Amino acid sequence: MTKNNSPEIVIVGSMALDTVETPFGKVENALGGSASYAGLASGFFAKTGLVSIIGKDFPEKHLDFFKEHGIGIEGIEKSEKNTFHWEGKYGFDVNSAQTIKTELNSLLDFNPKLPEHYKNADFLFLGNFDPEKQLQVLFQMKKRPRLVVSDTMNFYISSKPEKVLEVVKASDIALMNDAEARQLFKTPNLVKAAKKILELDSEFAIIKKGEHGCLLFSKKSFFSAPGYPLENVVDPTGCGDSFAGALIGYLAKTKDLGEKNFRKAIITASTIASFNAEDFSLNRLSRLKKTEISKRISEFKKITKF
Repeated sequence: MTKNNSPEIVIVGSMALDTVETPFGKVENALGGSASYAGLASGFFAKTGLVSIIGKDFPEKHLDFFKEHGIGIEGIEKSEKNTFHWEGKYGFDVNSAQTIKTELNSLLDFNPKLPEHYKNADFLFLGNFDPEKQLQVLFQMKKRPRLVVSDTMNFYISSKPEKVLEVVKASDIALMNDAEARQLFKTPNLVKAAKKILELDSEFAIIKKGEHGCLLFSKKSFFSAPGYPLENVVDPTGCGDSFAGALIGYLAKTKDLGEKNFRKAIITASTIASFNAEDFSLNRLSRLKKTEISKRISEFKKITKF
């Protein structure tokens, strides 16, 4: 990706080698990480560049994989340590994973540096890494992106809640799931949590509810998107990141940040996330066709119409 071919979307986050076991099988050292899932998902819609860090053990074939899909890799650094590794196990309740092992490895050295031709991107996604470093990425941009979407996780909400709130305020859309929203704003009520998000300068609040879909709040309205009723759930790892990548990708493609289009973006993002759950790692997204996306979006329209 040259300076004349700068990305419209910059995705900043982790790249990992995951070991995942579900009732339907197991994979070891499979490609994972928030940047991997979000980057491939956003790449269906607009030119995307990744900013991340990998270790000395990261297979070259994975970098080739991103290049083959037109994803920019100039922002990926290489550490002398091993790659970030997560090992988890899912039971029949796919909404919660049991973490077996987390080895941060190269992620400890992650200090995101944007390539020069990434700094003018109009769309920026900050994956769920350290909120202080998320803010540093924003400072590197030459101009305020048209849309900043951020993600977080319970670890940072527990350890750095004030910094997480700073990121929410600095973002246009701060994605979080229902448990994270309740924890961050200290309320069991998601409507109250959404109002707190909106009070922090966000035009919209999006709260993910796993297989049960997600909620969109604005100061004037409310939208509830169902989860797609999947018959074939293999591995839910990365569905949240796939959702985020597809969401910002669709918005970058359409250039429309109005509420009506946000609703379309959420359905599109939910569609991509549903495909991701049908196989381990990025296997399903890697072979996903645009005709399949369109077909499932049409099915979404049918199940939400009354």
